Amino acid sequence: MMKWSITDLQVDVDAVLRAQGADPVILRKRKPRLVDIAANALDIGIDLLRPQVFSRELKVGVLKHEKLTLEDGHSISGGWITRQLAPAESIHAILCTVGEQIEKEASKYMDTDMMLGLALDGVGSAGVEALAQLACRQIEDQALLTKQKTTVPLSPGMINWSVDEGQPVFFKLLDSVNDQVTLSPSFMMSPRKSLSMLVGVGTKLDEKGSTCDYCAMQGTCKYRQYSDHELA
Repeated sequence: MMKWSITDLQVDVDAVLRAQGADPVILRKRKPRLVDIAANALDIGIDLLRPQVFSRELKVGVLKHEKLTLEDGHSISGGWITRQLAPAESIHAILCTVGEQIEKEASKYMDTDMMLGLALDGVGSAGVEALAQLACRQIEDQALLTKQKTTVPLSPGMINWSVDEGQPVFFKLLDSVNDQVTLSPSFMMSPRKSLSMLVGVGTKLDEKGSTCDYCAMQGTCKYRQYSDHELA
């Protein structure tokens, strides 16, 4: 399990605003009050984040009939996801969470101060995204030491890899190390502020590009320009 403290997370007011689906530049010009609310939420919520990353590295075997075998009898199925990972020599299964405290705090405010509650929810989203970036950067740094490359982080919900197909994969791969995050029958993770992803590592991988290339919103998203949406 990878461990980081709250001080390792690079979460600022702009990240909170983007996590709420807003453009920080526009809000600062048109609705500065919402920026102030996000700043207040960050002050309240940052110490409620409980960053944890559960991960496991597995060697990649052979690809046959859209099924990619992994070590210890594990496998991943599906045409798109297996094509992305087949050139890798190993994969990292990663499950990030910032815990349930921020979620509870956001819920507490929803009835009395909805704007603050929504901003606190944004703190949780920004926190888990920052945590995922840290995890990916660590894997990439380790790969560079052996002159290997990494793929983009691949998460359930991307184009051609549905949540119901992808999420059970993580909970099987990480069953031996994950003791915090659960998966509901409808494939929702708890705590909600959790994120799952696969990262391939190898010497024969292509240039990885951006997660935006695999997002269903790639044609309409206004926030492609921000580094949060690029792969570390």
